Amino acid sequence: LAFVFGWFAFRSRIKGVYFSIITQALTVAAMLLFFRNETGFGGNNGFTDFKRILGIPIATQEMRMTLFVLTGATLLGFFLLARWLVGSKYGRVLQAIRDAESRVMFSGYNPLPYKLSIWIISAVMCGVAGALYVPQVGIINPGEMSPANSIEIAIWAAVGGRATLVGPIIGAFLVNGAKSWLTVAAPEYWLFFL
Repeated sequence: LAFVFGWFAFRSRIKGVYFSIITQALTVAAMLLFFRNETGFGGNNGFTDFKRILGIPIATQEMRMTLFVLTGATLLGFFLLARWLVGSKYGRVLQAIRDAESRVMFSGYNPLPYKLSIWIISAVMCGVAGALYVPQVGIINPGEMSPANSIEIAIWAAVGGRATLVGPIIGAFLVNGAKSWLTVAAPEYWLFFL
Protein backbone atom coordinates (compact mmCIF):
# COMPACT_ATOMS: atom_id res chain seq x y z
CA LEU A 1 0.00 0.00 0.00
CA ALA A 2 2.83 2.39 0.87
CA PHE A 3 4.55 1.55 -2.41
CA VAL A 4 1.41 2.28 -4.46
CA PHE A 5 0.67 5.60 -2.75
CA GLY A 6 4.33 6.63 -2.74
CA TRP A 7 4.81 5.72 -6.39
CA PHE A 8 1.91 7.91 -7.54
CA ALA A 9 2.64 10.77 -5.14
CA PHE A 10 6.38 11.00 -5.79
CA ARG A 11 6.05 10.33 -9.51
CA SER A 12 3.62 13.25 -9.73
CA ARG A 13 6.17 15.38 -7.84
CA ILE A 14 3.67 16.31 -5.19
CA LYS A 15 5.47 17.82 -2.21
CA GLY A 16 5.18 20.15 0.71
CA VAL A 17 1.79 21.05 2.05
CA TYR A 18 0.02 19.35 -0.87
CA PHE A 19 1.65 16.05 0.02
CA SER A 20 0.53 16.49 3.64
CA ILE A 21 -3.03 17.27 2.57
CA ILE A 22 -3.23 14.24 0.27
CA THR A 23 -1.76 11.99 2.97
CA GLN A 24 -4.33 13.20 5.52
CA ALA A 25 -7.17 12.88 2.99
CA LEU A 26 -6.21 9.27 2.26
CA THR A 27 -5.99 8.57 5.98
CA VAL A 28 -9.50 9.92 6.51
CA ALA A 29 -10.78 7.91 3.52
CA ALA A 30 -9.22 4.74 4.95
CA MET A 31 -10.68 5.51 8.37
CA LEU A 32 -14.16 5.95 6.90
CA LEU A 33 -13.79 2.72 4.93
CA PHE A 34 -12.80 0.80 8.04
CA PHE A 35 -15.75 2.27 9.98
CA ARG A 36 -18.12 0.41 7.63
CA ASN A 37 -19.28 -2.91 9.09
CA GLU A 38 -19.44 -4.73 5.76
CA THR A 39 -15.69 -4.42 5.18
CA GLY A 40 -15.06 -7.14 7.76
CA PHE A 41 -12.87 -5.00 10.00
CA GLY A 42 -15.33 -4.72 12.88
CA GLY A 43 -16.82 -1.32 12.04
CA ASN A 44 -16.76 1.19 14.90
CA ASN A 45 -15.51 -1.44 17.34
CA GLY A 46 -12.59 -2.54 15.19
CA PHE A 47 -10.76 -5.63 16.34
CA THR A 48 -11.17 -6.46 20.01
CA ASP A 49 -10.59 -9.32 22.37
CA PHE A 50 -6.86 -9.75 21.93
CA LYS A 51 -6.14 -12.21 24.72
CA ARG A 52 -3.34 -14.44 23.45
CA ILE A 53 -0.11 -14.21 21.47
CA LEU A 54 1.22 -17.52 20.21
CA GLY A 55 -1.05 -19.27 22.70
CA ILE A 56 0.30 -17.31 25.68
CA PRO A 57 -2.19 -15.08 27.55
CA ILE A 58 -1.41 -11.38 27.16
CA ALA A 59 -2.69 -10.56 30.64
CA THR A 60 0.19 -12.33 32.39
CA GLN A 61 2.87 -10.13 33.91
CA GLU A 62 5.58 -12.00 32.00
CA MET A 63 3.93 -11.34 28.62
CA ARG A 64 3.34 -7.69 29.45
CA MET A 65 6.99 -7.30 30.41
CA THR A 66 8.06 -9.17 27.28
CA LEU A 67 6.00 -6.83 25.10
CA PHE A 68 7.40 -3.81 26.95
CA VAL A 69 11.00 -4.96 26.48
CA LEU A 70 10.32 -5.92 22.86
CA THR A 71 8.88 -2.46 22.21
CA GLY A 72 11.93 -0.79 23.77
CA ALA A 73 14.30 -3.03 21.80
CA THR A 74 12.40 -2.27 18.60
CA LEU A 75 12.63 1.46 19.30
CA LEU A 76 16.37 1.12 19.88
CA GLY A 77 16.79 -0.98 16.73
CA PHE A 78 14.85 1.49 14.61
CA PHE A 79 16.81 4.38 16.11
CA LEU A 80 20.12 2.70 15.26
CA LEU A 81 18.88 1.89 11.74
CA ALA A 82 17.82 5.51 11.23
CA ARG A 83 21.16 6.75 12.55
CA TRP A 84 23.00 4.46 10.18
CA LEU A 85 20.81 5.55 7.26
CA VAL A 86 21.35 9.25 8.00
CA GLY A 87 25.13 8.78 8.11
CA SER A 88 25.29 6.76 4.89
CA LYS A 89 25.56 8.01 1.31
CA TYR A 90 21.87 7.15 0.95
CA GLY A 91 21.05 9.44 3.88
CA ARG A 92 23.14 12.27 2.49
CA VAL A 93 21.30 12.01 -0.83
CA LEU A 94 17.98 12.10 1.05
CA GLN A 95 19.08 15.20 2.94
CA ALA A 96 20.13 16.81 -0.33
CA ILE A 97 16.72 15.96 -1.83
CA ARG A 98 15.05 17.54 1.19
CA ASP A 99 17.13 20.70 0.92
CA ALA A 100 17.33 21.18 -2.87
CA GLU A 101 15.67 18.52 -4.99
CA SER A 102 16.30 20.32 -8.26
CA ARG A 103 20.05 20.44 -7.55
CA VAL A 104 20.05 16.70 -6.85
CA MET A 105 18.34 16.09 -10.18
CA PHE A 106 20.85 18.36 -11.88
CA SER A 107 23.64 16.28 -10.32
CA GLY A 108 22.30 13.19 -12.06
CA TYR A 109 20.34 11.54 -9.26
CA ASN A 110 16.73 10.47 -9.72
CA PRO A 111 14.94 11.40 -6.46
CA LEU A 112 12.02 8.99 -7.03
CA PRO A 113 13.69 5.75 -5.87
CA TYR A 114 15.19 7.47 -2.83
CA LYS A 115 11.92 9.06 -1.75
CA LEU A 116 9.94 5.91 -2.45
CA SER A 117 12.34 3.64 -0.57
CA ILE A 118 12.46 5.82 2.55
CA TRP A 119 8.67 6.12 2.43
CA ILE A 120 8.39 2.32 2.40
CA ILE A 121 10.97 1.96 5.20
CA SER A 122 8.97 4.38 7.36
CA ALA A 123 5.74 2.50 6.54
CA VAL A 124 7.33 -0.78 7.65
CA MET A 125 8.46 0.88 10.88
CA CYS A 126 4.92 2.14 11.47
CA GLY A 127 3.50 -1.31 10.77
CA VAL A 128 5.84 -2.94 13.29
CA ALA A 129 4.97 -0.25 15.85
CA GLY A 130 1.27 -0.91 15.28
CA ALA A 131 1.79 -4.66 15.64
CA LEU A 132 3.41 -4.01 19.02
CA TYR A 133 0.78 -1.45 20.08
CA VAL A 134 -2.34 -3.56 19.52
CA PRO A 135 -1.58 -6.44 21.92
CA GLN A 136 -0.62 -3.99 24.65
CA VAL A 137 -3.89 -2.06 24.50
CA GLY A 138 -6.06 -5.02 23.49
CA ILE A 139 -8.09 -3.20 20.84
CA ILE A 140 -7.63 -1.44 17.54
CA ASN A 141 -10.41 0.54 15.91
CA PRO A 142 -10.66 2.90 12.93
CA GLY A 143 -10.48 5.92 15.25
CA GLU A 144 -6.74 5.21 15.58
CA MET A 145 -6.38 6.37 11.96
CA SER A 146 -7.75 9.82 12.70
CA PRO A 147 -5.72 12.81 11.49
CA ALA A 148 -5.34 13.94 15.10
CA ASN A 149 -2.94 11.05 15.72
CA SER A 150 -0.65 12.01 12.85
CA ILE A 151 -0.79 15.64 13.95
CA GLU A 152 0.22 14.50 17.43
CA ILE A 153 3.26 12.75 15.94
CA ALA A 154 4.21 16.01 14.20
CA ILE A 155 3.89 17.72 17.59
CA TRP A 156 6.31 15.18 19.08
CA ALA A 157 8.85 16.13 16.43
CA ALA A 158 8.22 19.86 16.94
CA VAL A 159 8.58 19.63 20.72
CA GLY A 160 11.64 17.39 20.68
CA GLY A 161 13.39 18.93 17.71
CA ARG A 162 12.88 18.14 14.06
CA ALA A 163 16.51 18.06 12.97
CA THR A 164 17.55 15.26 15.33
CA LEU A 165 16.73 11.58 15.64
CA VAL A 166 16.45 11.55 19.42
CA GLY A 167 14.32 14.73 19.52
CA PRO A 168 11.02 13.17 18.43
CA ILE A 169 11.53 10.35 20.96
CA ILE A 170 12.01 12.91 23.74
CA GLY A 171 9.06 14.88 22.37
CA ALA A 172 6.88 11.75 22.48
CA PHE A 173 7.73 11.17 26.13
CA LEU A 174 7.16 14.84 27.03
CA VAL A 175 3.88 15.23 25.13
CA ASN A 176 2.43 11.91 26.29
CA GLY A 177 3.56 12.56 29.85
CA ALA A 178 1.91 15.98 29.76
CA LYS A 179 -1.20 14.47 28.19
CA SER A 180 -1.46 11.84 30.93
CA TRP A 181 -1.01 14.45 33.63
CA LEU A 182 -3.38 16.99 32.06
CA THR A 183 -6.18 14.44 31.53
CA VAL A 184 -6.24 14.07 35.31
CA ALA A 185 -5.46 17.68 36.30
CA ALA A 186 -7.63 19.44 33.68
CA PRO A 187 -9.81 16.87 31.87
CA GLU A 188 -11.96 19.49 30.14
CA TYR A 189 -9.03 21.48 28.79
CA TRP A 190 -6.18 19.06 28.08
CA LEU A 191 -6.81 19.03 24.32
CA PHE A 192 -6.26 22.80 24.20
CA PHE A 193 -2.80 22.31 25.70
CA LEU A 194 -1.95 19.71 23.08
